[in-house]
Amino acid sequence: QVQLVESGGGLVQAGGSLRLSCAASGRIFTINTMGWYLQAPGKQRELVATNTNGGNTNYADSVKGRFTISRDNAKNTVDLQMHSLKPEDTAVYFCNFYDLIRKNNYWGQGTQVTVSS
Repeated sequence: QVQLVESGGGLVQAGGSLRLSCAASGRIFTINTMGWYLQAPGKQRELVATNTNGGNTNYADSVKGRFTISRDNAKNTVDLQMHSLKPEDTAVYFCNFYDLIRKNNYWGQGTQVTVSS
């Protein structure tokens, strides 16, 4: 089992910045992907950004150039730095850990990000 604890999020005006952090603990194997997904009201959960422990990153087109994902493999943490936030970024953001060895998927509890216009 892997536990994920998220922090950050909150209310910000359009054009502002926020930083989300997530710490993983438990049975963590070396080959994994950590990332962030968002879910807006009434919509499906969708990818924001992921980062493998090998350093490969993947971003949704909507956040490229505005968001940066980074991770610390030694601490098993992943951060999402968000700049130039837009009202359409408003959603609950979930930290994700995917164990590539055991094919297990884990989610954090979610943190609300609200961008006012």
